[in-house]
Amino acid sequence: MNTPEETFHEEAQELLVDLESALLELEDRPEDPELVDRAFRAMHTIKGGGGMFGFDEVANFTHHLENVFDQVRNGELAITKELINIGLEAKDHIRGLIDEVEPTSELKASGGALLERLGRLFPTALEVDARHCEALAPAQGSTDVAQDVTYRIRIKPADDSLSNGMDPLPVLRELLALGPCIVTSFIGEVPSLDDLNPERCYLAWDLILTTDRGRDALDDVFIFVCDEWAITLGVVEEEACWSDNEVDKPLGEILMERGDATRETVEQALSQQRLTGEILSDSGLVHPEKVQAAQEEQKVVRQVRTERQVKASAANVKVPAERLDTLMDLVGELVIAQSRLNQSAGILMDTQLINVAEEIERLTTELRDNTLGLRMLPIGTTFARFRRLVRDLAGELGKDIELVTEGAETELDKTVIDSLADPLVHLIRNSIDHGIEMPEVREAAGKSRKGTVHLSAIHSESNVLIQIKDDGAGLNAEAIRTKAIERGVLTDASNPSPEELYNLVFDAGFSTAKTVSNVSGRGVGMDVVKRSIESLRGKVWIDSEPGRGSTVTVELPLTLAIIEGLSVRVAEERFVLPLSLVEECIELTSNEVEQSNGNRLIEVRGELVPYLRLREWFGQKGRQPPIEQIVVTRMGDTRFGFTVDEVIGQHQTVIKGLGKYYEGVKGLSGATILGDGTVALILDPPKLVQCAMTE
Repeated sequence: MNTPEETFHEEAQELLVDLESALLELEDRPEDPELVDRAFRAMHTIKGGGGMFGFDEVANFTHHLENVFDQVRNGELAITKELINIGLEAKDHIRGLIDEVEPTSELKASGGALLERLGRLFPTALEVDARHCEALAPAQGSTDVAQDVTYRIRIKPADDSLSNGMDPLPVLRELLALGPCIVTSFIGEVPSLDDLNPERCYLAWDLILTTDRGRDALDDVFIFVCDEWAITLGVVEEEACWSDNEVDKPLGEILMERGDATRETVEQALSQQRLTGEILSDSGLVHPEKVQAAQEEQKVVRQVRTERQVKASAANVKVPAERLDTLMDLVGELVIAQSRLNQSAGILMDTQLINVAEEIERLTTELRDNTLGLRMLPIGTTFARFRRLVRDLAGELGKDIELVTEGAETELDKTVIDSLADPLVHLIRNSIDHGIEMPEVREAAGKSRKGTVHLSAIHSESNVLIQIKDDGAGLNAEAIRTKAIERGVLTDASNPSPEELYNLVFDAGFSTAKTVSNVSGRGVGMDVVKRSIESLRGKVWIDSEPGRGSTVTVELPLTLAIIEGLSVRVAEERFVLPLSLVEECIELTSNEVEQSNGNRLIEVRGELVPYLRLREWFGQKGRQPPIEQIVVTRMGDTRFGFTVDEVIGQHQTVIKGLGKYYEGVKGLSGATILGDGTVALILDPPKLVQCAMTE
């Protein structure tokens, strides 16, 4: 279980991402009150969590920033570009304060400089009363007056709260700061000193709180403990009145509403013609402390309408990524064991065992799919960070550039997403630096002064296609050709297609930039991008149209853990091809081989398809069968065949690494363990085709 500090760190990182997103959107829509509220809420929650868990520097700094945005919410200040700049830099500063165990002098100095800039921009904003800053005032433009609402709150911390550092006192203090509050402590579960465990929390509390801060302020108080603590919260009265000259609601009715007494026990007490509270307490039907709490509510609430209880329940459960990785590993081992069971059942030909094996296979497949689903995240979690990158880099280069994203909801394995961020950052930086022209150059070419970088993601069968498209000048094929000849990659007699020329930019050290900037131009990076994407079993290529822009396409598998494969045999060896690339299987007879006159081509429904003999490629000896099988694969618009001795069938493939000794072997993407315990190599068809074409 995470410590409170780790929990705060995780929550704060998510809030900082949301804060940055809100600030960037505010730059385009400064009059949107919902965006202002969203930014303010993130700051307020970070401040509250920082104060609760001992991040005092975070709480103090965020408090000043929150003051400013509170005035923005109230319509007293306007959103400006400079305020957005300060907000974004402040967000980076807060992240630094959270990441550092002890803030450095440089970090503190940068925070002071930011507050000084903020003070020059809004001199009165930093003098706002802290209590006013915490209030959730109405949105900008609203004419509603905040009204007092009385809440009934019951808090029962988890037994291990104290040992985990979840001290209830800061939570109670925050609630007391929201308005007039009456607290009743439940001590009935506290044991004798001999049995008392000082690290266990035995207490619970009932509160009757009247506040004009709104329900969101209460939710913010419980944001870090709502998953572990038992908390019930209900509205008692919309306009609480604190005078004593109103008619009290019957005590028995309040106890029934609170769930501390049943109608039967109350009626039994009333039949004795004594005060309900005394009867219930003396008879032991209701604990005296609960009667006392109900009496406090009776004093507070006047003219109370029928109220509802709202239980705070966690809709989502957060699980550390390491646990998901462990679960995925276990599922992979289960898939291998299930494959062994299938094979054993087929050998023994036991009907009952076969039925059990089929049921286990069904359950394993369902478990595998659900586990993979848990690891899938929207790629938008990566897209969100690029808005800031484009904004800052465009400003640094003096360009006006807009980032447009599409398909942010497209899901991809978490492992792939984590490894994808850096390559995408480099590709986007290249589009901004080399692709998009300066505003005056674009205007002279008849384009809009504002350039556009379009980032999109879409599912394509079992892969995801990510495209980075710009409307810049495009690639200069002739300049690339000249540079390639200079570096000895091409000769004067070479006649590559434009597509082949464009993709030379992925070679190490290749650059056509006339000047070197601090952004790019040294020819370092694009080869790293290609290697990074290929390490994810993906591929990348470039298309370009001179004067109209360029498009970089990245194709990646949905997951790196388990795939559906087609198991084949060549001599005594077994291989697996990704089923997503397999189009069909056809026979190849010895007569057809003889009639081809040595050409490795076969006609498939009117189209000539080249093929590669895996027996020859891997140097397998032994007798060749009279009828071979060709597995026809499709990669984009290209079809290619691989001849094998036998097609065994579909196989759930758990991908295992080959180790450093085999890192340089091309055409292999990993290995898997078969049901009989032997190892089968997983083929990488695109790499095999590439190798076959170049040899």
